[in-house]
Amino acid sequence: MCAKILVVDDEQQIVDLFKQSLEKEGYEVITAYDGLAAIEQVDRQNPDLILLDWMMPKMDGFEVCKKIRPKTDSPIIMVTAKGEEIDKILGLEIGADDYITKPFSPREVLARVKAQLRRTTYTNEKNTSGQENVIRVGELEIDKSAYQIRRSGADVALTYREFQLVLFLAENAGQVFSREALLEHVWGYEYFGDVRTVDVTVRRTREKLEPDQNNYRYILTKRGVGYYFDKAQ
Repeated sequence: MCAKILVVDDEQQIVDLFKQSLEKEGYEVITAYDGLAAIEQVDRQNPDLILLDWMMPKMDGFEVCKKIRPKTDSPIIMVTAKGEEIDKILGLEIGADDYITKPFSPREVLARVKAQLRRTTYTNEKNTSGQENVIRVGELEIDKSAYQIRRSGADVALTYREFQLVLFLAENAGQVFSREALLEHVWGYEYFGDVRTVDVTVRRTREKLEPDQNNYRYILTKRGVGYYFDKAQ
């Protein structure tokens, strides 16, 4: 079954460009032209991936992302005409998985879409392969089949990318990964942005995962090298 992609943009030309490129690759494309319509489409259609414009009428992409992120684990790729770093960082802070800056090429869009969907498919296949689906570290339970992390029995609400980051580090506990290595392994492709994407995601994940923000127990920093998951619990 082909993936269903929601394209959200108030510019007809941009929507048509996305739609043509994606349908040519065999994807099912649904569309919305403002923020409120985007939320309705997410509720009705449950898309596998969302391409979400930053600047839109009625409700901008920032607010849309905040509202739909708790409803779906599907990857969200923000599309922005702005080049300022603050927009990209804000998108990642609220749960976006990636971003594209206008102007963009159809090849770049397809590369990013395929990478996000490939990572999602790989995770789902791995979680149903009959392998042990729960990793237990200290107070944490990482349930791969339920796509959920619990701390002391309580659910921790993570986005898709945050969960992937924790899962990858936990499966390789004790091994230090540079930011570039994490971009390759967790984001799944040669990332077009900068490595601060990793720092933003780590910080956001720690805020949700770590019981003591002054004394991290799980995701630790090796100064000058990168990040690792502490296996000595």
